[in-house]
Amino acid sequence: MPLSLQTRNVSVLAAGQALFNSGRALMFLVATLAAVNMLGDDLTFVTVPITMMLVGTTCGTLPASHLMQWIGRKWGFVIGGIIGAFGCTICFFAIQANSFILFNAGIFFFGIYSGFAGLQRFAAADASAPSFRARAISLVIAAGIVGAVVGPETAKLTRTTLDGAEFGGTMLAVIGFTIVSALISLLIELPRPTHEERKETGRPLSKILTEPAIIVAIAGGLVSYVTMNMMMTTTPIAMRVGHHFSFDDAAFVIEWHIIAMFAPGLFTGQLITRFGSLRIIAAGGGLLLAAVAVALSGTELWHFWVAMFMLGLGWNFSFTGGTTLLTESHEPAERAKVQGTNDFIVFTCMALSSMFSGTLYHFMGWTWVNLATLPMIAVMLAMLVWLALVKRRSTAQNSAPAE
Repeated sequence: MPLSLQTRNVSVLAAGQALFNSGRALMFLVATLAAVNMLGDDLTFVTVPITMMLVGTTCGTLPASHLMQWIGRKWGFVIGGIIGAFGCTICFFAIQANSFILFNAGIFFFGIYSGFAGLQRFAAADASAPSFRARAISLVIAAGIVGAVVGPETAKLTRTTLDGAEFGGTMLAVIGFTIVSALISLLIELPRPTHEERKETGRPLSKILTEPAIIVAIAGGLVSYVTMNMMMTTTPIAMRVGHHFSFDDAAFVIEWHIIAMFAPGLFTGQLITRFGSLRIIAAGGGLLLAAVAVALSGTELWHFWVAMFMLGLGWNFSFTGGTTLLTESHEPAERAKVQGTNDFIVFTCMALSSMFSGTLYHFMGWTWVNLATLPMIAVMLAMLVWLALVKRRSTAQNSAPAE
């Protein structure tokens, strides 16, 4: 692929990711707070909207991946943006009617859009030469830093623009983000899927999913996302309801968390090229552990800020490393089923953890939300050691002289 076309495609995908993450960051911040307005004192189901968004993402990943296998990435992203705008329109009317059920229906469709938009990082890999692949993935992920600022700041500006409907104006802003993301996707120029890719030749999925590298790649994305999701979805509630911080304080913490999630993407690809995916995933795991330690050490504003900042860094390292490892571990003809299955597994677990974290927070509090993440991080780190040993054994066997 010509260098200029490669640069153009990655730039368009990065812009799409910036718009997507602006809307998603905004949703993560306001969805639970909008739910508080609708539910009153009983917060047992306060994280249901986030859960429904993640359920929508889970439902969207495999269809999106297979649809793009047939019609191409461009039109897949256009369709995803239209679905997102439809969902946000439902959310807007739900806020007007103070309908918790309708709000969850709308955010489910926004989640389906997320399933489409999340594949932009894989599209960046498709659009790049092998030597640039890790950097292309990290640059598209890094574009989310725009959302880190635009999302929370948009929420602050639009939260009360419509009298009697807090966050109604916010939903209108997200509709704008999704429509523009659909329009700019028309600028993507990637080769249409080959006959081999459409026919899905290659190894059976059951065999692929037993490969140690695939297992660890999925684990890197899964653990980083579930840990991040459990802590991030409950942070606004813990700050606003549990410790009476202002909305602007909560927005400040989430804003810096999202900056930490995406800013390292400017150099994570170079680190992966230099040190390898496994070391970067391991570094991410260490940062996730540090984030939990800070969160458990106190509930002052700086505790929330530092914990969420380190959580974002840990997510970036583990998730980018896992994504890169995944793209290196399957053949082009296996792309749709492997990438779609990866995201299906990750977002299914995220949806379950979102519901679990809200219930856990309601009955046991902020401390136990954080403690619940520790076993998952420990398992991920153990799996990295296992894969390193498998690779070392394989290298030793291959280098051994034949008898």
